[in-house]
Amino acid sequence: MEAFEQFVALAMESEGLVVSSALKFPVKRRTRKVTHEEWQTHGFEVDLVGARADKLVLVTVKSFFGSRGVVAEHVRGESFTAAYNARYALLNDLHVRDTVVQSAAERFGFEHDQVEMRLYVGRFATRFAEEGVREWCSTQQVGSGPILVVGAAEVVKSVRSVAQSKQYRDNAVLATLKVLDATGALSQESLNTQH
Repeated sequence: MEAFEQFVALAMESEGLVVSSALKFPVKRRTRKVTHEEWQTHGFEVDLVGARADKLVLVTVKSFFGSRGVVAEHVRGESFTAAYNARYALLNDLHVRDTVVQSAAERFGFEHDQVEMRLYVGRFATRFAEEGVREWCSTQQVGSGPILVVGAAEVVKSVRSVAQSKQYRDNAVLATLKVLDATGALSQESLNTQH
């Protein structure tokens, strides 16, 4: 599990979800062969899966710290570069999305309308990209409703709330936050002097 995914997993756990790392779901697709019909099965990875009695949450995590960030056209599957669109196939390819949601519901014993899909984003390319991603995801009907988009600030807020608990948990993310907080490195003054 990559570092930002660990933050996301903690935020999800704070909702009472049991969280699993990446799982693959097989999706059968027809190839582009013109001469004859040919099918291939590919595994599509869900970065995190969260479950509790009333819901199953399928999560795509894109951190993109240190790079351009998440671009709305890529999420919507509208880029001229197919490889960029493919990064978000779980969201923008209806066949892949529907197959994965149905497979996950069956595998874990949930009804289709109990499955929720989320996109967690560490960094958006621009403010307009964020608006475009959130707007498009709000129009997509998946399982129980639209695709929920959660940004890094929302994740950090949840995780900081978990870190304030006095109950001990052996978790690298929580330990890091507690060390930074204890040394004053997370205070607003400290953050302002680093810029």
